[in-house]
Amino acid sequence: MAGGQERVLRRRIKSVQSTRKITKAMELIAAAQIPRSLARIIANRPYRLGMQRIILEAALGDPAGAAKLLALPEKVDTALVLVVTGDRGLSGPYNNATLRAGERLAVKLQREGTQVRLFCVGKKAAAYFRFRGLDVEESFVGFVDRPTFADVQLVASHLAAPYLDGEAQQILMVSMRYLSAGSQAVEVQQLLPLVLPELPVNDQSTTLKGYTEFEPEVEKLLYFLAPRALESEIYSALLEGAASFHTSQQRAMAAATDNADELGQTLTRVMNRARQDSITTEIMEIVGGAEALRSGK
Repeated sequence: MAGGQERVLRRRIKSVQSTRKITKAMELIAAAQIPRSLARIIANRPYRLGMQRIILEAALGDPAGAAKLLALPEKVDTALVLVVTGDRGLSGPYNNATLRAGERLAVKLQREGTQVRLFCVGKKAAAYFRFRGLDVEESFVGFVDRPTFADVQLVASHLAAPYLDGEAQQILMVSMRYLSAGSQAVEVQQLLPLVLPELPVNDQSTTLKGYTEFEPEVEKLLYFLAPRALESEIYSALLEGAASFHTSQQRAMAAATDNADELGQTLTRVMNRARQDSITTEIMEIVGGAEALRSGK
């Protein structure tokens, strides 16, 4: 009995050790991807801030002309919701937090009488919403880890067309924002109508006075800039989502590796105890047999 238990424990220890090798490798890969993702966020920041400055300056220059693309209508009949997740799991709360926030937003809009058209980036989002009985109009996969601007233009084109054609009155995005190495938060962001960015007060008081003359007029300019701003915000969200995914996965795999080490040590102690019991039983049987032979003589 003890020998059989020892074999079972040995197999379990080998299985735990194999799992630990996988989790450790995934932890190291995710850790190596984090600096690259952060570097891409930093490189994209000037373009995003520049786009926000143009929109803000245009809105200050001609508030009446900008109102059509800045004002949310009183009644939103149709809203486009873009949910950004990962293509893979094993990343802690990253996917679950974003998916639950996206589902809550969709249900809330439907209760308010708004038709929701769902768009997903990442395999996890499409599979989740279809399982929950929510129709996914379009799903984009295969580029979440390292998104390119061409990928973003494809996603943005599917969102901008219904909005500019008047089929939808609002575009919302649910994604994970990278705040720091130890903090990532789910964010629900309105992409269209355009939202005026909150720039530092010092910048607004010195440069953003609305004195710029625009050619063409502000209304046409913002109509042209709206898809570009949409691309900029989606691209920023995908970059921050990739950094959040790798950070969350690195933490999850580090915890899994630590758990595997602890479980391996526990199973090793149990196996050693079972081996000692087996040896003790064999010794007692030998001693008992010797005593029986001595008594027979």
